[in-house]
Amino acid sequence: MPRQKLSVVVTRRLPDVVETRMSELFNVRLRDSDDPMSKSELAAAMRETDVLVPTLSDKIDAGMLGQAGDKLKLIANYGAGVDHIDIATARQRGILVSNTPGAVTEDTADMTLALILSVTRRIPEGLAKMQSGDWEGWSPTALMGGRIAGRRLGILGMGRIGQAVARRARVFGMQIHYHNRTPVHQGIADGLEATYWESLDQMISRMDVLSINCPHTPATYHLMNARRLKLMKPSAVIVNTSRGEVIDENALTRMLRAGELAGAGLDVFERGTDINPRLRELPNVVALPHMGSATEEGRVEMGEKVLLNIKTFDDGHRPPDQVVPGML
Repeated sequence: MPRQKLSVVVTRRLPDVVETRMSELFNVRLRDSDDPMSKSELAAAMRETDVLVPTLSDKIDAGMLGQAGDKLKLIANYGAGVDHIDIATARQRGILVSNTPGAVTEDTADMTLALILSVTRRIPEGLAKMQSGDWEGWSPTALMGGRIAGRRLGILGMGRIGQAVARRARVFGMQIHYHNRTPVHQGIADGLEATYWESLDQMISRMDVLSINCPHTPATYHLMNARRLKLMKPSAVIVNTSRGEVIDENALTRMLRAGELAGAGLDVFERGTDINPRLRELPNVVALPHMGSATEEGRVEMGEKVLLNIKTFDDGHRPPDQVVPGML
């Protein structure tokens, strides 16, 4: 007799090609709506399936895992970040967790450079003038921004994305500096001509642009707090395409409004869609709706990694992208 297909529940709409392949391989329940599941829907799904495929909008904490049935054996996250999943509790309950590392590295790095250029060259302000019909022609002093060539770029978190940002920034002539828990391999640092700073405080006080590329963990929550933000130069720009919780958003807003920072480019926010309205109205802030990984190629590649993790698990092996507490 043919083996019964693994049951899989997907919590959000995925690219058609991913959903189609998933339907061919598994007994899958797809989501008709692109709205996030409610807590009760998510809890019910975790009781009824072998594999759950959540996204960052699904909060899977200890309480939610406590409602999972014995059937659930794998949470195959659609995304690299897993700060919305209680990995330790999942492990205690015998539930494996996997993610999709590397799938959106290049896309997120592209967006980081786009935000750096948008803020320093005041692109949204120029676009607004054109859209409103207020532009009256070229002027020697109008909308003057800053040249990024020769500026110091500080990268907070020199993982895959941080290194991809560094590669791009070097092409634009920026000087690369970084802070990490440990230095990257010397060959990587030499190739990027990157300077390592053991002290985050010392690095950020000298940077012209600071790029946040570290994950959100208990250790990085508000890593850029009010004290550290005040160490930055008034002419500096901060860009975040990682997780909003790394920056104290209220402190950042106060400093931007007071002219204590030159600008910010933000693709993520501390409280998700609940963004400080005083932040959104500032002309020196470029705010995007979490678009860092929003390419067709990236989203399909994420789905392919999810499929590979589930199929490998179904074949009786460890998912290639399994996440364990020690990795965080």
